[in-house]
Amino acid sequence: MRGNKHLTIVIKLGSSSVIHEKTHQPLLSILTLIVETAVRLHKDGHRVVIVSSGAIAVGLRRMDVEKKPRNQPKNLPRIQALAAIGQCRLMTLYDSLFEHLRQPIAQILLTRNDIADRTQYQNAQNTFVELFNLGVIPIVNENDTLSVSEIRFGDNDTLSAITAAMLQADYLFLMTDVDCLYDKNPRTNPDAIPIEVVEDLTSLEADVSSAGSSLGTGGMSTKLVAARLATSAGVTTVITRSSNPGNIASIVDYCQSLKQAQARAHQDTPSQSLTPAEEESLSNSISSLHLEALSKAPLHTRFLPDPEPIRDRSFWLLHGIAAHGTVFIDEGAHRALASKAGLLPAGIVDVEGHFAEQEAVRLVIVPTKRQTPSSSVPNSNAITPLSTPSSTAESEVRSGVEVGRALVNYSAAEISRIKGLQSTQIRGVLGYADSEYVALRENVSLIKREKGGVRPATPLLPSNMSLEDLTSIRDP
Repeated sequence: MRGNKHLTIVIKLGSSSVIHEKTHQPLLSILTLIVETAVRLHKDGHRVVIVSSGAIAVGLRRMDVEKKPRNQPKNLPRIQALAAIGQCRLMTLYDSLFEHLRQPIAQILLTRNDIADRTQYQNAQNTFVELFNLGVIPIVNENDTLSVSEIRFGDNDTLSAITAAMLQADYLFLMTDVDCLYDKNPRTNPDAIPIEVVEDLTSLEADVSSAGSSLGTGGMSTKLVAARLATSAGVTTVITRSSNPGNIASIVDYCQSLKQAQARAHQDTPSQSLTPAEEESLSNSISSLHLEALSKAPLHTRFLPDPEPIRDRSFWLLHGIAAHGTVFIDEGAHRALASKAGLLPAGIVDVEGHFAEQEAVRLVIVPTKRQTPSSSVPNSNAITPLSTPSSTAESEVRSGVEVGRALVNYSAAEISRIKGLQSTQIRGVLGYADSEYVALRENVSLIKREKGGVRPATPLLPSNMSLEDLTSIRDP
C-alpha cells in the first residue's frame, strides 16, 4: 500500500455477500477473502470497520426455516427472534475466521435511537476510537432484535453511511453483486457503459433496477442514497463487486496514488502562474494520468466527496435524528440562518406536528410574503390549532423547500402562539421566556445549496420509479 497516511475504511456487506440466498449457508470462500482483506488493511496501519448484514439469514438456517417472514407487523416478533438467534452465530463465525489470523474483533449493534441522543452518539464515537487504539476491528450491524420501524435505519447501506460519517472515514465501500454502476442494466444490455467516477449525484443517470436478494432490505437505489449521505460528510464512496473483496486494497492504493500525483502536479505548477492554455494542458495531463491508472485498477464506481463536507454535529442534526414536526420559516429567517444567526419567532410563518422542546424539526422555507403582525401583544390565552397549518402554509407546503433541521427551544404549541412576534413579546404571550430564540444557531444545520438549488433528499431516479419503490427494492 503506497503512502504513509493511515486511513479509516468502512466496508459494508449485504446479506447475499455473506449468506447463500437459497440454502442460507455462509459463503465461506467470500467471507475468508473479506477477513484476509480486512486484516491486510489493518496491518498496513489503516482503521477498518465492517458493517455486516446476515443475522436473520443465519437464524433462518439455524431454525430450518425456509423463507424469511414477510415484513408485516404481525411477523415482527418472529423476525426479531430469528435475528437474535442468528446474530450470535454470525459473530461466532466472524470471530473464528479472524482468530486464524490472530485479529481481535468487536460487535457493535446500533439503532437510530442510539445516535438520536447526542451523548450516546458521542459515546459511540468514543467506543470506536478506543477499539481502534486497541487494534480491534469493529463489526457493526443494526440491532434487529430491538428495532421497530420508528427507530430503524431502514437498511445497512444507510447505517454504513452514518457510521462512516460518524468516524469521518476516508472511504466507504458498498459491496454488491456488480462491478460498478452502469448507464443501463448490464444483464440485459451488452452495450451498457460503466460509470467510473461520479462528481455530482444530482446529475447521475444510471441503472438502479437491481433488486438484489430475498434476504436484504435495500438495493442499488439505497446505495445511491448512502453515497449521497457519505459524500456530503466528506467520505469517498465506492461501489464494487463483493465476490472480489481483494479489490478493496487495490482501489484504495489506486485512489491514494492518484491523489498524490494530482497534488504533486498542482504543487509543481501553481495555479496563480498558469495561463488558460497551461491550465488546460495540466487538466489534460491529470486526465491522462487518471485514465492510465484506471486501466490498472479494478472496475468500480467512485463517488467523490464534497469539497466542503458537513461534519460531526451538523451531520448529526441532519441525518442522525428523526424530525418530529415542521416549522415553516420565511425567506428573511433563512437568510439570517445562512448568516449564522439564530431562528427568531419573527421569522416563523407556521408550525406543523406535535413536538416538545429540544426535539428535532424540519425547517421549510415558504416563499410567501407574510403580513406584518400587530405590535400589540395577542391574547395569551388564545389557542392556535396544531398539526394543521394555517391556510397560507397549507397552500404553500407543497412548494416549500426543506432547508435544514433544528433542535427547538419551545414546543409546537408554544411556537404556534409566538410565531411572527418579536422576542420581547414572548414573555407576554407565554408568561415566561426560556430563550429569545426558537432555535439557537448551534442547534441548526442547513442543507447545502447547490447552483441548481437545494440538493434533493434522494438521488434522481428513472421516470418509471417512485420514491416509494425504495422500500421494495432489496439489498444484494
